[in-house]
Amino acid sequence: MKGRPILKTPKEIEILRKANAIVMEILYRIKEEVRPGKSTYEFEEMALSLCEKKGVKPAFKGYRGYPYALCISVNEEIVHGMPRKDKVLKEGDLVSFDFGVIYDGYFGDAALTVGVGRVSELAERLMRVTESALYLAIEKARIGNKIGDISFTVQRTVEKENFNVIRDFVGHGVGRSLHEPPEIPNYGKAGRGPKIEAGMVLAIEPMVSAGSWEVKILEDGWTAVTRDGSLSAHFEHSIAVTPSGPIILSQL
Repeated sequence: MKGRPILKTPKEIEILRKANAIVMEILYRIKEEVRPGKSTYEFEEMALSLCEKKGVKPAFKGYRGYPYALCISVNEEIVHGMPRKDKVLKEGDLVSFDFGVIYDGYFGDAALTVGVGRVSELAERLMRVTESALYLAIEKARIGNKIGDISFTVQRTVEKENFNVIRDFVGHGVGRSLHEPPEIPNYGKAGRGPKIEAGMVLAIEPMVSAGSWEVKILEDGWTAVTRDGSLSAHFEHSIAVTPSGPIILSQL
């Protein structure tokens, strides 16, 4: 994702708002159905059905060869977990849903993590810290700041709670392509990196481990897990940078 960020017009931002609102509506519909005994493939079927009803295309299906609409990652799985009929949720699991759509030629992209039934205190704290890091980072997406200000804020928020940010995957610009410049690491130094400008649309997505930040990829070639088997959480919003501050596009 080298190159200059692609700045969006107000009209494009409005289309991206609609795309991302659809993403979040579908994610919340899925979240409502999370319970023990559900297979992860049931959520894939649900996502495809809702995309059809909304008249949008699932953004991930076929992207770089990925075969599904949803990425569903459970417990130590960080991202890119594949829906499976034989993977059944159980009480106490953490499940992350990463999802996108294509609406009117533009991409929406968001993610959230959900506890299945009653979860451990560690799992609750991990979700809370990861989501808090996302919202604090969004506040740094202001004209004149640097991408490093976003990165630093995520890392500082996470590490002061004795968790670790995943370093192998990054946030990104989003628009007519799912991944556009600039890359947005979840670690780094404040005041570094590209300058944040009006018209940027950014997908900011902290991925956080309760243990080590080190990653390994499973034999399916997609599913990324924590190397030490520790729990992971993932929250993502797509936001627009405007003269009046950041606007979260992926909210209802």
